[in-house]
Parts: sequence; C-alpha cells; structure tokens
Amino acid sequence: MPEPQIDVAVADDQELVRAGFSMILDVQPCIRVVGEASDGVECVEVARRIRPDVVLVDIRMPRLDGLEVVQQLASPSGPDSMNVVVITTIDQDDHMRTALRNGACGFLLKDASPGLLVEAVHAAARGDSLVSPAVTMRLLRDLEAVESHTAPGSIGFAEAGLSERELHIAPLVAVGHTNQEISDELFLSLSAVKTYLGRIQGKLDARNRVETAAWAWGDP
Repeated sequence: MPEPQIDVAVADDQELVRAGFSMILDVQPCIRVVGEASDGVECVEVARRIRPDVVLVDIRMPRLDGLEVVQQLASPSGPDSMNVVVITTIDQDDHMRTALRNGACGFLLKDASPGLLVEAVHAAARGDSLVSPAVTMRLLRDLEAVESHTAPGSIGFAEAGLSERELHIAPLVAVGHTNQEISDELFLSLSAVKTYLGRIQGKLDARNRVETAAWAWGDP
C-alpha cells in the first residue's frame, strides 16, 4: 500500500532558503510543497487556507516571528491545531522550549542534513516529534535531574505518579525522540512504547507528546 502524500508549507523570509527546502522536499516520493510564505502573517494565512499536513517555519521573520506563528497554528488548546516544525539558525534552548510549549512538534537547525529535514516532516505528519541531535544532547544533560525524580523547572515526574519505566520514557519524549527511537534505546516493542506513552499522558493530563514535553520544561 503506497504511503499517503504529505503536503507541506514553507515559511522563511529568505527566498533562497524557501527554494532550497522546496527542492529537497519535492523530490521525495510522498512529499509535496503546496505553499510558501515570506513572513509570519502570510504563513498563518496560507496555512489556514490550504491546511497542509506540516508547516515549516523560521523563527526570525517579519511582521510575526516563528514562535508566535507556532502559538497561533499549533497550540494544543487551539480549535484547529496543525503540525508545525521550527527550523532555524538560532541555536538557543529557550527558543526550543518556547516552541515546544507553543505546540511545535519539531525543532531543527538549518545546518541539519537534508535527510533529517525529510525525517522531521515524516515524524510531524504521523504525530511524532523530532529535535536536532545537537540540541537533544544538551537537553538530555539538563534532564539528568529526572534521574533524581525531578524534571527541570517543574514538579518532578515521579510526583505525578510515573513508574520507574515511565520515568525513563518521559524525558526521551521531552527531547523529541520518536516512538521508534525510544523502542530501540530501551529495548521495548513499539506497542509497549505506545502503551507507556498513553499511561504517561493520562497521569500528566497531557493530550499528546507535545504537552508531555511542555510539562518537562516547566509548563504543566
């Protein structure tokens, strides 16, 4: 059975960057770029009009920056949330955390490989999240506090009633690991990972993995 097509919108104020992303994505057999925007306001308008499966946004854009775009398009509390991936040159953890809290399902640096960009689009389309490996390594170090049952800036995961196994899985979700990556790292089946994620979300009163990540970064 062929994979379903993924429609993507790209928002960046640099035309060459938009063209580059479009070129990488359009050659993929199951991905099609259906819209472009040169600023944040246009991005919101285009996304709401054409309803793409995934929206790629830069942080630094005129009129409305990428973090505000994420809040308008991807907020879990919004009526019509979309899958938004932030891709930027700004390598700052606070931007990544704000993007996740606002509902983003991915955070990539612009020096990421074309393969990682494609993987991020596929992950977003299926409801997973992906964070650039360089950012992930820093965040994992920050999340070492979870080993002592305390998540940075928030109530400890253990205080929310998470089991020992769930305490290993929740931080991986918080830094953007996909279900498959969690499965490989913890030697669990995919079905077991999905079961644990369901339990974690229930205990944290989180509707999805983005809200689980937001809990970890101090916004329960």
